[in-house]
Amino acid sequence: MSPSHSLKSIAPGLLVAITGVLLAWGIHLILPAIPLLTLCVALGILLGQIRWLQPAVDGAWAPGLTFSAKSLMRLGIALLGLKLSLKDIAGLGLVGILTTIGVVVLAFFGTLLLGRAMNLPGRLPLLIATGFAICGASAIGAMSGVVRAKKEETATAIALVTLCGTLAIAVLPLLWHPLGMTSLQFGHWVGAGVHDVGQVVATASIAGSAALAVAVVVKLTRVLLLAPIVGIAAFRERRRTVLVGGDDSQTTQRPPLIPVFVAAFIGAVLVRSFVPLPEVLLSAADILQTTVLALALVALGSAVHLRSLLTTGWRSLVVGLLAWALIAALAFVAVQL
Repeated sequence: MSPSHSLKSIAPGLLVAITGVLLAWGIHLILPAIPLLTLCVALGILLGQIRWLQPAVDGAWAPGLTFSAKSLMRLGIALLGLKLSLKDIAGLGLVGILTTIGVVVLAFFGTLLLGRAMNLPGRLPLLIATGFAICGASAIGAMSGVVRAKKEETATAIALVTLCGTLAIAVLPLLWHPLGMTSLQFGHWVGAGVHDVGQVVATASIAGSAALAVAVVVKLTRVLLLAPIVGIAAFRERRRTVLVGGDDSQTTQRPPLIPVFVAAFIGAVLVRSFVPLPEVLLSAADILQTTVLALALVALGSAVHLRSLLTTGWRSLVVGLLAWALIAALAFVAVQL
């Protein structure tokens, strides 16, 4: 396929994603309490429910939406590493670091077990566990590409993590004072227990700038764990491919041992930690990262079919709500240590 033909094929779907991001940005300006990336997923989901647009979503727009959901998602995750410095993580202290890791690991395996106990199909338990334990829809998109999950599985996991993350914005502030937490403890709780970075910012900002700073550092520490978890999944997928491939495994296309975007994410973290970067460069990278993730989330949201989720996916909904309660409880315990 020639580059011009490739660009021509992805242009319609990419334009749809751009339109969704612009609409989300406009709504965010009017209602700043709603995170931009959450709006992007919501508008994508809304797009996916319009029946007369389905032929275009599954046809002419599909190449561009797929490009946004996969390639742009990976670029956004790589750039996300520039938000995180090892110095910031060290500022949490040993107890803070260990409890944050503990919350992620326990939430991940706890959700994975819940999904399997409810007999969720295929890669769905893994995708839900990744999204709820680490960083929401972005983590699901990253894991989906590595383990070659079905489009429907990815869409269901994204719908669940978006729903529960949005509920967290409304519910967690109501529990702040009844649970007897200080503003800093509340920030830590939000950072350890809410899924998407934007949702963390929207929720923790209620408690002030100090709480917001703690929440963001804790949250980005969770994001750092995306690299080893996706890397392990990629290794297992590669090994499974070899075992299934048998004698023909040499000709079977196998996933890389370490996905390129994961290596780029780690490299970005190291650059931010040890190389003094000008503020203008970091600001430009932040804008680019937000933009490409926004495009990817519109595209991922468009694959969600709520009617199917509500009629046949009740078990997924139960797992999602239980996973949300699990990580909130684990995060609360961590804050008390």
